[in-house]
Amino acid sequence: MSSSADPQLYEEVVRITHVYLGPAADRFIARQAQSHLHKPAEELTKADLLKLTDWIRVAVSLLTDDGEVIEEYITQLRKLSTDKPPGQPRGRKRP
Repeated sequence: MSSSADPQLYEEVVRITHVYLGPAADRFIARQAQSHLHKPAEELTKADLLKLTDWIRVAVSLLTDDGEVIEEYITQLRKLSTDKPPGQPRGRKRP
């Protein structure tokens, strides 16, 4: 596993994908990562997410014409690339 890989990131990507694709989520993400990033999905990094979400958008667009659902899904995934680690306050400055 690369030093910047985050197994929790992969789990979050699958969790979000499960909402949209159901039980196929894990297999779908694994296939997208292997096919387009040439790496196991468990080695995803935040830097990988932008490229991966572009490919996911294409794949999901073949499954549905509902652009609103596609954009909602992609937005959720892209948030993972900028979110702070768990336990970090959001939007609050330290006193």
